[in-house]
Parts: sequence; structure tokens; C-alpha cells
Amino acid sequence: MHALLGALVILLVLSAFFSGSETSMMAVNRYRLKTLAQAGHRGARLAESLLARTDRLLAVILLGNNLVNAAAASLVTVIAFRLFGENEWALTAATLSVTFLILVFSEVTPKVIGASWPERLTPVISYPLTALQKLMSPAIWFINLFVRAQLKLFRLEPGAGRANSMGVEELRTLLAESGGLLPAQHRDILMNLFELQDITVDDAMLPRGQIEAIDLDEEPAEILRQLLTSHHSRLPVYQGEPNNVIGVAHVRRVLARLYEDQDSEQPFAAETLRDLLREPYFIPSGTSLYAQLAQFQSTRQSMGLVVDEYGELLGLVTVEDILEEIVGEFTTVLPGGLGSVRDADGNVLVDGMASLRELNRKLGLDFPLDGPRTLNGLLLEHLEAMPEAGVSVLIAGYPVEVVQVQDRMVKTARIGPRRT
Repeated sequence: MHALLGALVILLVLSAFFSGSETSMMAVNRYRLKTLAQAGHRGARLAESLLARTDRLLAVILLGNNLVNAAAASLVTVIAFRLFGENEWALTAATLSVTFLILVFSEVTPKVIGASWPERLTPVISYPLTALQKLMSPAIWFINLFVRAQLKLFRLEPGAGRANSMGVEELRTLLAESGGLLPAQHRDILMNLFELQDITVDDAMLPRGQIEAIDLDEEPAEILRQLLTSHHSRLPVYQGEPNNVIGVAHVRRVLARLYEDQDSEQPFAAETLRDLLREPYFIPSGTSLYAQLAQFQSTRQSMGLVVDEYGELLGLVTVEDILEEIVGEFTTVLPGGLGSVRDADGNVLVDGMASLRELNRKLGLDFPLDGPRTLNGLLLEHLEAMPEAGVSVLIAGYPVEVVQVQDRMVKTARIGPRRT
């Protein structure tokens, strides 16, 4: 009797091994397993080899599991008959007992363990599974003959749905659920990379009204002053009106040339600046930031002028603007350069031409981005009239007050805390 009970325990353990192995092998993270295999982990390499032929893997696990469970059921019946004699009550008790033992100790518990720690268990159990697969190879081949025949009957291709690749949406979900496994800053950068395809240059550009440019028709003294006081390394140059951009001036190169002309006692002239201009680089409106970043790289440009279908100048975008969309702002100054401190009531002053995306990112707001791109445009859309100082409107739960108007546009606005 002791031998029979010991054999039953061994069969239950073997059944638990096969049940846990099935769940663990199917639940393991293939990419983490591949990383371990590339690092030289032999168990991970064996597991990858087993998972490459799922039909053979499942055959050896299920064959072993069913044989062990059948043997356990028969053994419990023998034990029951020896203890209580051959009667219907003993047979019923034996059936219920073996069902309970297999369900609790050989099915549910090992499967929960296998699903909870698949990365730890899979490299370990791959050793005995590989040996069993070789040992049972003839039986596995025979079983798979019938499996493949049934699949062929239903016109199913083995492994057709086993693609181990990930799309963009799957990668986004994986990053979003990475939790503490990935630093928040790194996760944000990777998420921003995926969004580059959906964001256009119109979202990241500096609007036309905020572009610092040189008018070639200005007095030479004014042009020189603008060159000397500019904080930018490159400035667009137009003649007459902003849409007539004739080139881009490299400020340092122009100033170096002026210094040479000063030594030769030649006065500064607009034609001198014209000779030093580079061809302007234009970008069609609606171009995605991902495509534009590739264009900047291929053309070796770092700045471009965004134009619409009629050739009208809309704004200016640089490589830095695109990088800020990926890694975040390089400065903590709020849009419009109006400081970074809210007043006692939680209100903050912003430039009316500030980008809504920039406001949302820097101030933690939630303005809609499917319409106008600037705060001025958003206010005009909601007011449906020319803005006037002192007018307030509630947008997305935020009270926005027009503080200053200039040239029929909102120059300054005050945004209050969101109302619930």
C-alpha cells in the first residue's frame, strides 16, 4: 500500500510538471527569452528551440500529461478497491478523489505558478522537455500526422497566427504598461517618437508673426543693428513683404564679412548682405515631423520655412523644434516669455500666438488640438468675432481672458485654473 501511495504522489508531481510547463512555455515573454539566449543562457536557447515548433512541444506535454493522469486515475481506483472492496461506492469515491487531487495539485496550482513566473521557470523546464521530446519523437510524429491532417481539412496553416512581431500600437501599449521597469523620461521620449508621424510641421513651427527676419529694404543701419542684437544664428531675409523671402543669412558669417569691410573702410550695403545669403529651404504645410526630420538629415539643413499650397509663409521650423517634440523643451520659460510663476489665484499670462501644444505641455492644460493651433486662433473660433480686451470665455473648462489686443489679434491672454 505504501508503494502505491508513493507512486500516486510521483504521478501527481509529474502531472503538475506537465501542466505548469504548458502554461509557463506559452506565457513566457519571447523577447526577454531571446535576450537571455543571446546572452548565452543555454536553457533559454533550448526554450527558443522548443517554441519554434509549438506542435511538437504541445504534443510532448499533452501526451505526458494525459498518460500520467490516466495512470493516476487507475492507481487511485486500485487503492480504493484494496481499502474498501470492489463496489460502486468505492469506484465513485475513487473518481471524485482523483479528480480533486489532479484539479488542485496537478492543474490549477502549477498553472498559476507557471503563469506567474514564466521567465524563471521556462529556461529550467526546457531541459527535461527537450529530453522527453527526443525520447517520445516517434509517438509525437504519429500524433502530429493526425493533427496536420485535421488542420489541412480546415485549411489552416500551422504557425500562421504565431507572428512574433509587434506593431506600433502594440509597442505603445508595451511602453505605457512598462511601469517602473523603464524610467519615466525614457518612456516619454519613446512615446514621443511614435507620435512624430502624427504631428505635422504646422504643430511645431514658430508662427509667421513671431519670426525674426530682416527686410532688405530697411536702412543699412537698422539691418546692422538687427544683426548685432539677434539671438539667432540664422535669419530669414525678405524684400518688401514677408512672403518674398529671398534667402537666409548666417549671422556670424555676415558679421565677419562686415568686420572685413570695416577694415577696408567700405560702408555696409544691402547688396553685401544679398551676396552672402543662402537659398531658403521651404517645407510644404502638413508635412509630418518624422518625414521632415529625415529631410533635414538628407539635405543637411537645420531650418526651413513652412508655406501653404499658395506659397504663403506660415511659419518657421528647425531641427531643435523637432527634437523638443521628442525629448521635451530645452527651457522652462513659458510660452511667450511671460515668466513661469502663476499669481495667487492660479492665473498665468501667455502670448496669444503661443502654440496650443506648447501650452498643454508646459502648463499641463488640456486645450483641444484638432482645430486652431494657437491660442489666438482658439479664442477667435470661440468668440466668433474680433477680440476685445476684457472679454472672457470658457474653453475646455479653463477661463481665458483677453488682456491685450493688437492688429485684430490677441496679443496677451490670462488663463485661469480649470473649473470642475
